[in-house]
Amino acid sequence: MAVAAPLSPEHLAIVKATAPVLKEHGVAITSLFYKNMIAAHPELKNIFSLSNQSSGAQPRSLAAAVFAYASYVDDLGKLGHLVERIAHKHESLNVQPDQYPIVGKHLIEAVAAVLGDACTPEIGEAWTAAYAALADIFINREQQLYAAHKNWPGWRRFKIQRKVPETSQITSFYLVPEDGAPLPTFLPGQYISLQVFIPQMGHMQPRQYSLSEAPRADYYRISVKKEKGQDTGVPGLISNKLHDEYKEGDVLELSAPAGEFFVDPKSEEDGPIALISAGVGLTPMISILNNAVSTGSKRRISWVHAAHTSERRAFSDHVRDAAANNKLNATFFVTSPQQQDVQGVDYHFTGRMDLSKVDPKADLFLDDARAEYYICGPYPFMKDMEKHLVDAGVSEERVHLEVFGTGDQ
Repeated sequence: MAVAAPLSPEHLAIVKATAPVLKEHGVAITSLFYKNMIAAHPELKNIFSLSNQSSGAQPRSLAAAVFAYASYVDDLGKLGHLVERIAHKHESLNVQPDQYPIVGKHLIEAVAAVLGDACTPEIGEAWTAAYAALADIFINREQQLYAAHKNWPGWRRFKIQRKVPETSQITSFYLVPEDGAPLPTFLPGQYISLQVFIPQMGHMQPRQYSLSEAPRADYYRISVKKEKGQDTGVPGLISNKLHDEYKEGDVLELSAPAGEFFVDPKSEEDGPIALISAGVGLTPMISILNNAVSTGSKRRISWVHAAHTSERRAFSDHVRDAAANNKLNATFFVTSPQQQDVQGVDYHFTGRMDLSKVDPKADLFLDDARAEYYICGPYPFMKDMEKHLVDAGVSEERVHLEVFGTGDQ
């Protein structure tokens, strides 16, 4: 694929000037884009989550990303974290360079269709050039990511070796490669993409799940919550299928580990780490914690977690054992303590997580400018925790969010 020419000053000016229009009509544009593109290229159904399509989450997310690009097209450094997150997601889904022209064609056509006469030839030309430039950025970054996993192109077959319930809602799947070859390492906190065939749809559907164990050469572990749909109104298609239909010995297809949310064990950083999570958002934190313990890391670790009840909190005993062995400080919030729960053991605070209740030094390391903060859970939860930390003087660069689903909102 030819490399796109740099955007001209005229194109930059037009793209920035049309940002407000994209914000106003963004969801209409991206909804039409997805509808037309998937109708013309049904093979792309294997890449996109149709649950996110039907809920409107995918069009909203793309609209937000397009608006961000238009707003910062002359200062793309401000979008570095977003570009990196999307590139890793694309790598995990095996997105290829020859698919970018398909996306570009249908996106520009959707812009023209929604804006009508307001989409002048100059605007169409500017946005065509802007898309080509952005596509080059993603293609180049994704090729670097693919090169790091050159021995694992695309999807690889894994067998479910063990299926272990952690709570009434969360089950761990121990996955071993069918070919028996040693597994490549990954960075604690990263995820894999998993795809399964959906008979009623007639095609594959992918999902991302955090790896919930320290890197090992013999198996990967994911811990999946059975999403019943109380919060979203849409039951989790893949999570329910994994819980209800897949058995030990069954085969799943995985892509190589990916993701920009991680703690690098080889880093020379020695500042403390605060792991802050809610619900099943603890899964990447368990990977980070287990790796730190197994490698003898000297970094201080704080574990702050919120759950509806102690019974629905996975890995409780594991975390308490680590705390008892002075590997970390652990603080538990529960919304609804049960009659048998003991405060100070099964939980420390009731209600939603409130970081103002925890020790600012022992649990949040607010007195240490080297501290790093890793947050995972529902998006509003993460933004609330991030705001508390930033308001307390923590720089945004030291706060890391693991955004599941469709990305930044």
